[in-house]
Amino acid sequence: MDKLRITGGRTLQGEVLISGAKNAALPELCASLLTADPVTLTNVPRLRDVATMRQLLDNMGVQTQTHGDRGGITLRAADPIKAEAPYELVKTMRASVLVLGPLLARFGHARVSLPGGCAIGSRPVDQHIKGMQAMGAEIVVEHGYMVAKLPAGKTRLRGARIATDMVTVTGTENFLMAAALAEGETLLENAAQEPEIGDLAEMLIAMGAKIEGHGTSRIHIQGVERLHGCNHQVVADRIEAGTFLCAVAATGGEVVLRHGRADHLDAVIDKLLEAGAKIEAGKDAGGDFIRVRASGRMKAQSFRTTEYPGFPTDMQAQFMVLNCIAEGTSKVTETIFENRFMHVNELVRLGARIQTDGKVAVVEGISRLSGAAVMATDLRASASLVIAGLVAEGETIVDRIYHLDRGYDQMEEKLRGIGADIERIK
Repeated sequence: MDKLRITGGRTLQGEVLISGAKNAALPELCASLLTADPVTLTNVPRLRDVATMRQLLDNMGVQTQTHGDRGGITLRAADPIKAEAPYELVKTMRASVLVLGPLLARFGHARVSLPGGCAIGSRPVDQHIKGMQAMGAEIVVEHGYMVAKLPAGKTRLRGARIATDMVTVTGTENFLMAAALAEGETLLENAAQEPEIGDLAEMLIAMGAKIEGHGTSRIHIQGVERLHGCNHQVVADRIEAGTFLCAVAATGGEVVLRHGRADHLDAVIDKLLEAGAKIEAGKDAGGDFIRVRASGRMKAQSFRTTEYPGFPTDMQAQFMVLNCIAEGTSKVTETIFENRFMHVNELVRLGARIQTDGKVAVVEGISRLSGAAVMATDLRASASLVIAGLVAEGETIVDRIYHLDRGYDQMEEKLRGIGADIERIK
């Protein structure tokens, strides 16, 4: 099993190319199921989760081909397609539930295993089921599978008003894809507003879908009879960009994030500016960029995670590391996932002073951390431990980095390219 060895104490200098967003690429790979025509995606990140989703689609009979040096994948879901997502492939990745909507919309039936993935809390699929039922699907859960079909005599889902009990990103994405081929109009209320959902909607529009309101909490979809192929570039990964912003703020230095979208990171950037980092953003001949500069200790910042456009739960662990070595005491409140403080015990092993009580962690900033052996427990926790290792005195070994590989494209190589002392070991 691979590990990362990090020797801390170096500032970071140079440029980093931000990869395509995992949370956009996964639903967009699934959207290829909506048409028999070829769909080409570029800027697809090289991640374990992407490889798993591709394996799942291959297993269904989707033809996939990698091309070019910019993360290009062409997919063709021509008949026959096996409308099933088996447990063996779904168990490692919760995003596999995103095949449910496209399969139902195009083929009228689907058998999808209940998902697995990170142990950061329950992410129930009941909202997905209720939404599909509102669109006319008959769904039962049996033997660990969601078995869905259209009623006898029906060939298409029907438009519906869907108001979820909670904001759900994957639910919104599933309903978007299903409604694109449904009969009549669908209204999604309490819809998630993440940039990745807007990117999926733009891809579906390029395929011939009629969608308005994406990026807001009310999305209108007018169903069409068929969709066609398209070429689409996956949006840049705001969480990867945010992770590098926190790393530079913690270590000091100056780094330019190429393709970084500051407009997708307002809540994080506001906190970093208040902490004392210098951040500017713009466009040049190379496209979007974010430049971050930092020196000396930052000022501790309290924050509360919430749905976009609030402070993202996927950045909570990384920013907590910054608070661990900042001046002052901060309070971090996690409202999205109930088990997302599992990195705290590992940070304490590095010398951090953190007390947790339910959804709240109180962090007392100290001048330095000290290297130790630590273990990643989930994707974003692994990123936080890498940042902690970059600032800790001495050597830090991060175990179970397969979590990191699920969501970060060659992270150690990118860090090494801007001056970090980091290497992958067996």
